[in-house]
Amino acid sequence: MSDFQLYLVEGFRHISDLNAYDHILFITALCAIYRWSEWKKILILVTAFTIGHSITLALATLKVITFPTNVIEFLIPVTIAITCLFNFAVPANNTKQNKSQPMIYRYLAAAVFGLVHGLGFSNFLRSMLGKQANIVLPLLAFNVGLEIGQLVIVIVVLLISSIGINLLGSKPREWNLIISGIVLGISITLIQKNWIF
Repeated sequence: MSDFQLYLVEGFRHISDLNAYDHILFITALCAIYRWSEWKKILILVTAFTIGHSITLALATLKVITFPTNVIEFLIPVTIAITCLFNFAVPANNTKQNKSQPMIYRYLAAAVFGLVHGLGFSNFLRSMLGKQANIVLPLLAFNVGLEIGQLVIVIVVLLISSIGINLLGSKPREWNLIISGIVLGISITLIQKNWIF
C-alpha cells in the first residue's frame, strides 16, 4: 500500500469510526432536515463544512496554528448541539420560501464549525505523521479520505431518513425533531464529559 493510500484509508477510518462518533453526529445533525430531492443544498452545506475543516486541518498539521486538545474536544460537541438547535428552528411547513431565508446562515455556520472539526482531525493526523518531513501528500490523502467518509455518512443518513419518512410514515418535521433530539442528547453528554470550565 502506498503512503497516499495509507493516509486516504486513515482519513476515511477517522471520520467513520464508530468509537469516535462525534464527527458522525455532526454530519447527521447537518443533514437531518434534508431529503434526497434537496441534494444541491446538501452539497453546498457539506462543501462549506469541508472548506472550514480543510483550512484548519492544513494550518494545524503544518503547525501554523495550535489549540489545546481539551478545548477542541469540548468545542466539537458544542458545534453538534448548536446545529441541532438550528434544526429545531426549521418551520413545520418546509417550503422553499421558508427554507431559503436561513440557508446562508446554515452555510456560514457549517464553515465555521468545520474550522473546529479540522482542528480535531489535525490532532490525529499529526500523531500519525510523527517527524515526517514531507506532509503535503499525506495531508491531501487524509483529507480526501475524510471527504469520502463524509459522503458515505451523508448517504447513510439520507437512506435512514427515507426509511423513517417513506416506509415508517413519519412526517419530515417529526423525523427532524426525533433525529435532532437524539443527537442533541448525545452531544450534551459529550459536552459534560469534556467540560473545561
